[in-house]
Amino acid sequence: MTFTHLTRLEDFGTRSLVIHAVMAVTFVGAILAGLFVGGELGTVSFVALLNLTAGLWIAQSIHSLGNVATDDEYSGVVNELLDTDTETGTGTGTDTDTESTFDTGRFGRLLALIGAVTTVSLLTSAQVLAGAVFSIAIVAVGTVALITAMIGFLIALGASYDESQTRTTTKIEQYTDTVDTDGVSVNE
Repeated sequence: MTFTHLTRLEDFGTRSLVIHAVMAVTFVGAILAGLFVGGELGTVSFVALLNLTAGLWIAQSIHSLGNVATDDEYSGVVNELLDTDTETGTGTGTDTDTESTFDTGRFGRLLALIGAVTTVSLLTSAQVLAGAVFSIAIVAVGTVALITAMIGFLIALGASYDESQTRTTTKIEQYTDTVDTDGVSVNE
């Protein structure tokens, strides 16, 4: 028994877009609940939605790290949304002819996003939480930011390593057919 609406989620890029949409909704909900819903309900809603967002963010980061090892064409949610071509260098990806394949654009966007989300989370926490709970929130938000940044670096590094291996293998295969030893071709 197959569900056609579930088969759309087989593609990693589609799953990633869905998770990012859920994260955006829960994060905006957390900020709105923290700032505009009064009393304990606002505080509990803020903390719960912020925790859900953080959990989804870490889970998506780990899921992306696992996807780096596959042959999937996924290269970040921005590239999925804008449908850029990272292989030819048109768009926000890196050009395959350059020696540096570390995707600084993707990693830079991730760091900017981490900085923005951390800032908004901490500023809202300062408005909503007080005392020891605020101290706990600072550590929790900082931990999520650090873990996400480390996983993002590993994703960029893994993609860079895979691209380097592919480029080296291509160069080796390209020159294997032209190597002669003592007048005898290697292919004979």
